[in-house]
Amino acid sequence: MEVETERKDRGTILAEERTDLAVERSVMAAERTLMAWIRTALSMIGFGFTIYKFFQYKAEDIAAGIVRRPYAPRNLGLSLIAVGTLALMGAAWQHRGFLKQIAPSRRKETVSVSFVVAMAVILIGIVTFYGVLLHAGPF
Repeated sequence: MEVETERKDRGTILAEERTDLAVERSVMAAERTLMAWIRTALSMIGFGFTIYKFFQYKAEDIAAGIVRRPYAPRNLGLSLIAVGTLALMGAAWQHRGFLKQIAPSRRKETVSVSFVVAMAVILIGIVTFYGVLLHAGPF
């Protein structure tokens, strides 16, 4: 038994092409948005770590009472690192949710390079946070 294939007219083919291109534009816009979040989070993590390292005081200055609030720069640095890491986690979660939402209309599922980079930056943020918090590692 032969199955008849329905021929599509030119208008249907063009409409499907436009729809496919619109989905790809949306995916690329989501990628750009995630990359902007990566830049923001990396800046916050780096700035938080810089504040922590720049204002590290000598033990004798703290013991002598010269420095009034010795943990203030550390706490500010930790806060910036935490906010940057958590913001990127939220952005990556939102990005994956968006890609899953439009997945039925996409023919191929590829791994996003920006998502992999976001996961790496999140890992760096977590390691940096615990390194500063516990005074561990090469910091």
